[in-house]
Amino acid sequence: MKATLPEKRYYNIGEVAKAFDVNTSLIRFWEKEFDVLQPKKNAKGNRKFTPEDIKNLELIFHLVKERGFTLEGAKTHLKENKKTLDRFEIIQKLERVKLELHKLKEGL
Repeated sequence: MKATLPEKRYYNIGEVAKAFDVNTSLIRFWEKEFDVLQPKKNAKGNRKFTPEDIKNLELIFHLVKERGFTLEGAKTHLKENKKTLDRFEIIQKLERVKLELHKLKEGL
């Protein structure tokens, strides 16, 4: 899944939850469970997610929601496979290229 968010430095939790079509409580829960998620907090305590946090959330979402990993399984997978994020990003880029090629083909 690719979250559709505008290019910004920081995203609030509502924007992130809407992009992933999940509740904000799930995002907060994953933040506690996964060490790779470290959103910044402002003076009020509001979470501000960076594009790097969004990439990590995409990977967690992919493992847990799309591939059906348990939380412990996803944590283990992230710790043991440091290259997982790189592979995931490559797959996402290839899927975007494939989509663009399909659009071009339909346009011909």
